[in-house]
Amino acid sequence: MKKIAELFKKDLMLSVSLLAALVSLLITPPSPTLLAEIDWHTLAMLFMMLTVLEGFKKEHIFLPLIRLTGRIGSMAGLSLFLVFSVFFSSMFVTNDVSLIIFVPLTILLFRSGGKEKYILPVLSMENIAAVRGSMLTPFGSPQNLFLFGRSGVSAGTFLVHMLPLWLLSGLLLALFVLGLFRREPREPIRFDVNETGGCWLSERKKYRVLYISLFVLILFTIVSRTGLWAYITASVFLAVFLFDRRTLLKTDYVLLVTFLCFFIFSSSVSANPAISAFLQRAVRGREYWWGILLSQIVSNVPAAIVLYPFTENLPALLYGVDSAGLCTLIGSLASVINYRIYVREYPGRGGSFIRVFTLTSLAFFVLVVIPGYLLSAWLM
Repeated sequence: MKKIAELFKKDLMLSVSLLAALVSLLITPPSPTLLAEIDWHTLAMLFMMLTVLEGFKKEHIFLPLIRLTGRIGSMAGLSLFLVFSVFFSSMFVTNDVSLIIFVPLTILLFRSGGKEKYILPVLSMENIAAVRGSMLTPFGSPQNLFLFGRSGVSAGTFLVHMLPLWLLSGLLLALFVLGLFRREPREPIRFDVNETGGCWLSERKKYRVLYISLFVLILFTIVSRTGLWAYITASVFLAVFLFDRRTLLKTDYVLLVTFLCFFIFSSSVSANPAISAFLQRAVRGREYWWGILLSQIVSNVPAAIVLYPFTENLPALLYGVDSAGLCTLIGSLASVINYRIYVREYPGRGGSFIRVFTLTSLAFFVLVVIPGYLLSAWLM
């Protein structure tokens, strides 16, 4: 019991999500229908990515990328490279996955180069990059994937509508990164690439092949939207269990439980008749602001699921839930992932992360909230 209490005290997001789930179950008692409404697909994708990327770290599969970053001699250049790696990769592998890949790498490189004071601001910008980079494509984020699938619009129409805010976000991100190093734009960073990235052992080659193959399979599952995702998840679990089962012990199950609690809250709230009737009256014509505000309570993926049935203006809801992660940590599940990775590396520093994250993200939000609102009148 003492260890459980310490876990909830240390992990703020787990505590918040569990409280929200318990309150929602008082509103709508659990039932088979409620269980069916939980986004098991997203949970399965997250489990596979968390597990396989633990294998990536164990087998030093990021070594070529680390060697590439070793050629960048300045903090500004390295930060731009990392932030825009998240920005562009999030369009294809989802914002969650891009953070899972690049946040641990950023911590590793800055720690090795003696630049830990920059970890928090750069991680905050990587979070912005994940939230804003992923908004361009239908499969860049779970909420985009859900809304695109339900909307019936073409991929081309979707891209055209998201492009203006995506371009604006990219420009602002570059200015934010350069502003961080404005006093010393050529500040150097040096680290031993071999010491930082480890080395590839010939006897471990089969494990590197295993994890890279599983990673490709997971990306195919996400991009193709295959209905066989449950069987693929079971196959990934079985492969890791048979060949490298210790990796399963390192999977971040606390993060998975946090996501599950948020999904329970979303399903419970949307299943309540009184709440549904209220949303029916309140949301239409105000989708943009509802998307932003509700996401601060339940996060943007559950908010998109709750609000979609009451939405007449799809772009407004899209812009709203895609901007929500710039307000608070709870606003985006991708932000929760970023926070969780950081506190695993720096236990007890969650408050510092929230403070720097919130100040940086709100500054960005102020610059994009009005353009997003004006564009929301552009119907698909």
